[in-house]
Amino acid sequence: MTRLPLRLAAAALGLLALPALARTAHAQAPAFPDRPVRLVVPYTAGGATDVGARVLAEALARVLPQPVLVENRVGGAGMVAAEFVIRAPADGHTILFNNTSHAVLRAVVPNASVDPIRQLSPVAILSEMPMVMLVSNGFPAADGRGFIAEVRAHPGKYDFGSTGGGGTLGMAALLFQRTTGLSMNEIPYRGGAPATLDLAAGRIGLVFDIALTGLQTARGGQARAFAVTGPARSPAAPEVPTWREIGVEAEMVVWQAIFVAATTPAPLQVALHAAVARVQQDEALRRKWTELGVDRVLALPPAEAAAYVQRDVERWEGLMASAPKP
Repeated sequence: MTRLPLRLAAAALGLLALPALARTAHAQAPAFPDRPVRLVVPYTAGGATDVGARVLAEALARVLPQPVLVENRVGGAGMVAAEFVIRAPADGHTILFNNTSHAVLRAVVPNASVDPIRQLSPVAILSEMPMVMLVSNGFPAADGRGFIAEVRAHPGKYDFGSTGGGGTLGMAALLFQRTTGLSMNEIPYRGGAPATLDLAAGRIGLVFDIALTGLQTARGGQARAFAVTGPARSPAAPEVPTWREIGVEAEMVVWQAIFVAATTPAPLQVALHAAVARVQQDEALRRKWTELGVDRVLALPPAEAAAYVQRDVERWEGLMASAPKP
């Protein structure tokens, strides 16, 4: 019976490290995947996280013997999706696709019945990208420095769209306001897509969006890109200055990652990471990620991914704990 995990890995992914898998397999496991895989997204369809999930799902479906389906489970600042994955069978068939917002989930929902940091394990960090500072076409400023000057001269006059403290839109806005001292009104949305629609219509003045969709919004003429939040200009939009170039002394990089329940057997996590690493090496997919605003295409394995996520948890939980309470 101990040969079954070897067939699991070899049949599904053609792994090279079969002896290592054999040493870690202590119990009988079914073939993986033996039914459709669910990629669970905490946000609405059409938003940046959803777009990233669908790009990955399409690529994985080409190398796995089962379909990969994207499922949107919105609510609780992402806790609804996290809890769903935690409570699903720990067999690798139910996967959470999330981004940096995962790092603040405990802080935003402190009394949840689950702990998403302890009860979910990152299988792979997929990408790094900046946020894009999108400003409505009708806002009375021509660039980022002009935007800051206008808002500083009229505190409380202008609105920005946010998915709350638990979303990257809200995280970027929090860091922006803490760094600049600007006063703007937060307008809550259930996802980046509806916030961007209101920005394009001129109902709000500012949205921070993941480059994955933010650059598309700017290129489509729906808004203007005044800055990116990364440490350097994005290769996908070298004409857009960084935050520091417009006078914001901060930076923010957004990562995307996949998670499974922490009790998922190690061989299944290794097998799933191998599938991700395989598709992430494809040049066509790498070009697609770059075109969508990704600065770094990654496939960090579980141990490195866990350390990476923990560093961001410590950073963002600390920032949120020190933020002024309303």
